[in-house]
Amino acid sequence: MAESVEQLDPTQELTTDVVKKRAVRGAAILTGRNILIQAISFFSTALLTVFLLPSEFGVFFLVSAVINFMAYFGDIGFAAALIQKKDQLTEEDLKTVFTAQQVLVVVILIAVFIMTPLLQNIYNLDYKAILLLWALGFSLLMSSLKTIPTVLMERRLEFNKYVVPQIAETIIFNITAVLLAWMGFGVTSYTVAVILRSFSGLIITYFIQPWIPSFSFSKQAFKSVLKFGVPYQANTLLAMVKDDGMILFLGSILGPSGVGLLGWAQKWAYAPLRFFMDQVIKVTFPAFSRLQDQKQELSNAVSKSIFFVSILVFPSLVMLNLLAPTLVEIIPKYTKWNPALTALLFISVTSALASITTPLTNTLNAIGKISITFRLMIMWTVTTWIFVPFLTIKYGLNGAATGFTIVGLTSVVALFVISKYVSINYIQSVGKPVLATITMGLLVFFVRSIIGTSLTQVILMVAVGLISYTLSLFVLEPNILASFKKLFIKKAE
Repeated sequence: MAESVEQLDPTQELTTDVVKKRAVRGAAILTGRNILIQAISFFSTALLTVFLLPSEFGVFFLVSAVINFMAYFGDIGFAAALIQKKDQLTEEDLKTVFTAQQVLVVVILIAVFIMTPLLQNIYNLDYKAILLLWALGFSLLMSSLKTIPTVLMERRLEFNKYVVPQIAETIIFNITAVLLAWMGFGVTSYTVAVILRSFSGLIITYFIQPWIPSFSFSKQAFKSVLKFGVPYQANTLLAMVKDDGMILFLGSILGPSGVGLLGWAQKWAYAPLRFFMDQVIKVTFPAFSRLQDQKQELSNAVSKSIFFVSILVFPSLVMLNLLAPTLVEIIPKYTKWNPALTALLFISVTSALASITTPLTNTLNAIGKISITFRLMIMWTVTTWIFVPFLTIKYGLNGAATGFTIVGLTSVVALFVISKYVSINYIQSVGKPVLATITMGLLVFFVRSIIGTSLTQVILMVAVGLISYTLSLFVLEPNILASFKKLFIKKAE
C-alpha cells in the first residue's frame, strides 16, 4: 500500500472545528476575490460590448462552447474525486490522475485540430475565429497541468493560496482583451488574452503550490478515482450537453449575431450567480464532504448558505432588469443590445432558481449522492432539448430564452427530491429574501416610471433599491446581523 502524502495532504488534521474555521475563512477570502474579479469582469464586459459587434461577441461565445464541450472528455471527474475522497491522498493517486488527464487532453487537442474544417463550415468561422479556437484548446492543456496543485489547495481549504492565480488570470485576460478590442483587433483580442492568461495562471499556480509533475499509473488508484469520478463526470457531461451543446445547436439557427445577443443576456443574468454563489459552492463542496456524516450540522450549514446566496442574488437580478433598459439607452453604442432585453428578463428567472438548486445539488455531490444529482440532470437536459430548440425555431431569440425559463421552473421537482436527504427551511432561507426583493422591486419600478430616462434616473433607482431592500430585510429578519455574526464568528473561534 502506498504511503500517505502527509506533507501534501494532512487530512487527519482536518477535524470538524478546523473545517469550520477554514470554511469561514475561505468564504471570506473567496468573497473578497469575487468582488475584485467580478468588478473587473463587469467593467471589462461593459467595455467589450461597446467595442465589439454582436457577431464578434457571438464568435467568442460559440468557440468557447466548443472547447468547454470538448474539455469534458479531458477530466472524467478526476479533480472532484480527489477532493471528495475521505482517505488521505498518496503520491500514487496524484501521479496517476496527472498522467491520465494529460493523455486525455492531448487526445482532445488532436480531435480539435481534426474537427477544425468541419466547425469552420458549420459556423462560418473565419481564420481569426479558428486561431481563437486553437488558443482556447491550448488553454485547456495549461489548465490540466494545474489540476494537482489546485486539488491540494482545495482539499486543505487553503483558499488564501487558491485565489492568487485566479485574480492574476482575470486581470491579465481582461486588461489585454479590452485594450486590444479598443485598438480594433476584434476577435483577436480574445485570442491574445486567452494565451497570456493560460501562461500566467500556470506559472503562478506552481509557484504558490509547488508540485513536481511526474508520470506514473496505478490501476488500483485509477479505479479508486473513477468510483466517484465517473458518476460525477456523467453529471458534467449532461450539463455540457444541456448548456454548451445547446449553444452550439442554436448557433446553426440564430447565427453568430443571434448567439451573441443570447450570450449577452446570459452573461448578465448569470452574473449575480458568478458574483455571489460561486465562492459559496467552492467552499461548501470540500467542507460539506468533511461534514457528510453529521446530518444536523450539514442541514444547518446548507440552509444558511442558501439564505446567504438568496439575499444577494434575488435583489441583484431584479435591479439588473429594472436598470437594463435605461442603461442600454444612455450608454453610447449600447443600443445594439436592446433586442436582448426580453431574453435577459426570462433568463433571470432561471438564474434565480439556480441560486437555490445549485447549492443543494452541490451538497448531494459532497455527501456522495451523485446518482440523485445525475437523475435530476437527466431531467433538466431532456427538458432543455425538448423546449429550447422548438421555441427557438418558432420564435427566435426570445423563444430560446423562454425555453430556458421553462426548464428552470422544473427545479421545483428537485426541491422535493432533495428534501429526502437534506432538511431545509425554505420559508426562512428563501421566503424572506423574496418578500424583501418584491418590496424593493415595486418601489424602484415606481421611481423609474416617474423619472425620465437619464443618469439621474439610474442613480435614484440604485439608491432607492439599496435603502428599501435593506430596510425590508431588517423588518423581516431583525436578527440578521446577529445570525451572521454567530455563523461567521462563533464558528471561527
